[in-house]
Amino acid sequence: MSTIDFAALSGLELLRLIQKKRPVEIPSIGRLLGMRFDEVDHGRIVVSLDTRPDFSNPLGTVHGGIAATLLDSAMGCAVHTTLPAGVGYTTLELKVNYIRAARTDGQTLIAEGTVIHVGRRTATAEGKVLDEQGKLIAHATTTCMILGPDA
Repeated sequence: MSTIDFAALSGLELLRLIQKKRPVEIPSIGRLLGMRFDEVDHGRIVVSLDTRPDFSNPLGTVHGGIAATLLDSAMGCAVHTTLPAGVGYTTLELKVNYIRAARTDGQTLIAEGTVIHVGRRTATAEGKVLDEQGKLIAHATTTCMILGPDA
């Protein structure tokens, strides 16, 4: 089995590799939640997951942290697609607006993250989570700090 030098890949190359190969040996929040990378483009990511009872809050609907994690992942990965090899990012700020509850019965949630601006030290993005009928579950914005040799 050949090893992949992830640090040598641009953000877009890395995320396309994950989309294509879904390396199950790499622990991640995406693997834990069952996220799928449906679309990976420069400055835009679409990820989805199927809800399950483990995602429940005390009221019996999907916990808001699941939507927040989907949004943080989609927006952060959208930023990552714009970065060269050896440059990373971390979330500085995440602002989520919850619109409606999602069910825990296998409903598919789809999150789209889109870059608004990438500078030398920070980047901003916006995102939304929709259910399988296209109804808005939550929307968000983020600010990410760019981590790398030139940041």
